[in-house]
Amino acid sequence: MKKVLRKIAAIVTVASMCMLSFTGCSETKSGGSSSSGKESDTINLGFVLPLTGSVPNLGSAMKNGAELAIEEINNAGGINGKKIKATIEDDENKPATAPNAITKLIEQDKVDAVLGTYASSCSIAMAPIAAQNKKVMLSIGSTNAKVTSEGGEYVFRACFIDPFQGKIAAEYAYNDLDAKKVAVLYDVGKDYCVGISDTFKETITSLGGEIAYEGKYNTGESDFKSYLTEIKNKGVKVLYIPDDYDVVGLIAKQIKEIGLEVQLLGSDSWSDPGLIEVGGDAVEGAYFTDHVSIKSEKLAKFAETYKNKFGQDPGAFSVLAYDSVYIISAAIKNAGSTDSDAIKDALNKLDEDCGTTHYKFDENRDPIKSVVINQVKNGQFEFVKEIEPK
Repeated sequence: MKKVLRKIAAIVTVASMCMLSFTGCSETKSGGSSSSGKESDTINLGFVLPLTGSVPNLGSAMKNGAELAIEEINNAGGINGKKIKATIEDDENKPATAPNAITKLIEQDKVDAVLGTYASSCSIAMAPIAAQNKKVMLSIGSTNAKVTSEGGEYVFRACFIDPFQGKIAAEYAYNDLDAKKVAVLYDVGKDYCVGISDTFKETITSLGGEIAYEGKYNTGESDFKSYLTEIKNKGVKVLYIPDDYDVVGLIAKQIKEIGLEVQLLGSDSWSDPGLIEVGGDAVEGAYFTDHVSIKSEKLAKFAETYKNKFGQDPGAFSVLAYDSVYIISAAIKNAGSTDSDAIKDALNKLDEDCGTTHYKFDENRDPIKSVVINQVKNGQFEFVKEIEPK
């Protein structure tokens, strides 16, 4: 199936260069049940995932997590006697592509709810379409506050938000790492990077610390040595880089090349083995905020089942996608219907275990959940501490 998906994605990518209206790729899974069954006998969940583009590892991890949850739920009898069918679209991790993906799912595939995606800029671009169509959208891993605050009443998320994550990262830098002077380096073209950096800077300043250097680069840049050389002369103890794992890995290698000695601190977008694959020993010792610690006891059963099925360890975004399916399934079950308003109302009332943890949403439709600090240690992500929301 993965080979087929890659071929389809490749065809679509080429086609999109010729026809701007045609983007993404489709795949339908029924978690072991026949996809040829009557529509009334199935619940059709639409997924928008970054299966190609800059972070395909995360897209694959999310797809796997969702697939595992669907398989488990269908094997247990489905939702109110109906099996789940998944229809998947690829947003290529591009905000220009994401709207087409969700539009197809809603208008052509007639999905009952939409789950996705990873990048905040993509979810922000998708949210108005969900709102216009009064279709429930559950963002799996987009942490920018605008996703829900501006997305409207039909938009929820399974992950924490950047104002909380950025605040925790700053407090950890100032209090735990004793960093009174810090540097921040981020992509000005990504809503995620800008939003979380703003919170980090505000928190450091409020604690009495100093932002000794603030570097802003553009999406697609690959040579960061000019920024890093400036940082080298600032005497900072911590460098905060909230960007995707592939970019961070590249920056870390260049940090090592120029001999800059600084403690690296990052965000949940680092949470993929690709960080170590790209950065190697240059990311050793780095800290980052994350959604979970895969090695925690409460995730042991999930991690074992996941590895047995897919032959690799899960990541945080595997967990979020897995939980997201259980969240939507619980809402549909509690609502006794796939009507969007009924699902929305059920999500607002949700207060139960879904997948790996307990979920309850606040007034902004964001989950009330903790932040974990992980560290890269001996080529693995090791748990450091967990911070509960106050």
